[in-house]
Amino acid sequence: MSPRTGATEGAVSPLALVETVRQIRRLVAVSPEAARLGLFPGQKATDGRALVPELELADAEPDADAAALTALVDWCVRFSPAVAADPPDGLFLDIEGADHLWGGEAAMLADFRARLAANGLVFRLAVADTPGAAWALARFGPDGVIAPPGGQAALLAPLPPAALRLDPEAAAQIERLGLRRLGQVMDIPRAPFGRRFGAAALTRLDQALGRAPEALRFRRPPTPWAARLALVEPISAPDDMARVAGDVTAKLCARLEAEDHGARRFEIAFHRVDGKSPTLAVGLSRAGRDAGRIARLFQPKLETVDPGFGVEAVSIWAYEVEALGARQSRLDAGVEARDSLAPLVDRLANRLGPERVWRAAPVESHVPERSVSRRPPLADEMVEAFPWDPEAPRPVRLFRRPEPLEDVTALLPDDPPIQFRWRGRLHRVRRAEGPERIGAEWWTQDIEDVSTGHVRDYYRVEDAGGARFWLFRAGLYGEAPPKWWLHGLFG
Repeated sequence: MSPRTGATEGAVSPLALVETVRQIRRLVAVSPEAARLGLFPGQKATDGRALVPELELADAEPDADAAALTALVDWCVRFSPAVAADPPDGLFLDIEGADHLWGGEAAMLADFRARLAANGLVFRLAVADTPGAAWALARFGPDGVIAPPGGQAALLAPLPPAALRLDPEAAAQIERLGLRRLGQVMDIPRAPFGRRFGAAALTRLDQALGRAPEALRFRRPPTPWAARLALVEPISAPDDMARVAGDVTAKLCARLEAEDHGARRFEIAFHRVDGKSPTLAVGLSRAGRDAGRIARLFQPKLETVDPGFGVEAVSIWAYEVEALGARQSRLDAGVEARDSLAPLVDRLANRLGPERVWRAAPVESHVPERSVSRRPPLADEMVEAFPWDPEAPRPVRLFRRPEPLEDVTALLPDDPPIQFRWRGRLHRVRRAEGPERIGAEWWTQDIEDVSTGHVRDYYRVEDAGGARFWLFRAGLYGEAPPKWWLHGLFG
C-alpha cells in the first residue's frame, strides 16, 4: 500500500508549496485543483503564477512533513507491524499474513481508507505483490486497485515510464523516444534497454515485476507472528485494559502452541481513538508461549499506559520466535532447575531491566578484570569450558576499579598487611592467605608494557570483625614505594 497525502478536499483556490532550490523558487507539491490547471512539482513558481494568477503559494516545511509522515507510520502499526516510510509523501505496508485479521485484502483496504478519510487526508491506495508495483499503481493507476497474485504486469502496462520511480530526466528521455507506456518498455529486449537507459532503470523494472528483490527499511522489525483484537466500544478502565491484554496474548500463544513455536520477546500496542498507539514490551529468558505467565509480566506495566479517550483495538507481536517442542517432565514429577527459575528471572529482568540480571561465567584469563564475563542467567551453555579454579577463589563482589588503601603496615616485604585503612576506617588483620602473584598477559596484543610494574601480589585477609577482603600490592619491593589496593570483598 502507498497512501499519498496532499491538500484537503473542498479547497476553493489552487494551492502549491514552494521551496528555494539553487536560488530559484520551485513548486514541490500542488493541490488537486492546481494539478487540474496544469501545474506540477518542479515547476518554477513564477511560471506557475503566470499560468494560474489566482494560485496561492505557501512555504514548504520539510521537517514538519517528515515528522507527520513518521507519526503516520507509527499509526499504521494497527494494520501491520511492517511499515516503511517512503519520503516525502508515502509509505509501504507489508500486509502478507495480516490481511486475514480483517477478512481479506479488500476489507482491510476499506477499513484503512475509512480511517484515513476520517482524519482529513487525501490519499491513493494500491495493493500488489511488490513494493515497486504498489508504488506505481498508487500514483498512476486506479485508486484502490488490488493486483491479483502474479498479475501486476498487466496493470502496469498502460502506466507511463515515470511509474518506475526513475529519475525525472531518465523518464522524460524514455518518453521522448516514443515509449509512453510501460508495456512498450517491457517489450524491448533487456540488453539494448539497459545499455541505453542504464542498469538503474532495468533494476526498477525488474523490482516492479518481481524479478529482482527490493529491501525496505521498516520502522520496526517485521514478524508474521501477530494477533489483533478489535473492540466493540473503546475502553479505558485498568481492569478492561488488563483483560484485553490477556485475551490478545492468549490468542497469539494459541497460534504459537498450534505450530510448536515459542518466542523470547513480546510487544503489545494499544490503539487509541486519537490515532496514537502506546506500546509495552516484555522478554523471556527462555522461549515460551504460556499466555498466563506472559500476561502477568505485562500487568505491572499497564499502569504506565495512558488510554486517552479510549482504546479501540489491541495488537501483539512475537519476536525471536523459535521451534519449541513439548518437554517431558522428570519421572518424579519434578522440573528442571532452569525451568523452575525462569519465572523468577523473567519477573526480575522485566522489572529491573535485562542488563541487570546476568550470570557470571569464568573466562580463561589471569587478570581478574578479564576473568569474568556476563552471560544470560539461563543460557543453555551451563557447563563452562573453563571452570572456576578452587585453589584460587575469587571474591563475590569484584570492584570495577581497585580502590586505594592507606596506612598499610606489613612486617616483611612479602608478608600480608597487619593493618590497613579503607574509606577512612582502620582494619586490623586477624587471618591472611597469600600471596598469589599475577602478572601482565604479555601474549595478548593490547599489552605493550610488560614490566614488573604490572605485577600484583594478591592476599585474602580477614579483619577482627570477620569481614574478608581481597587486596593486592602493585609492583615489587625495591623498585618503587609499594602501593596497596582493595579489589574485592568476600561475602
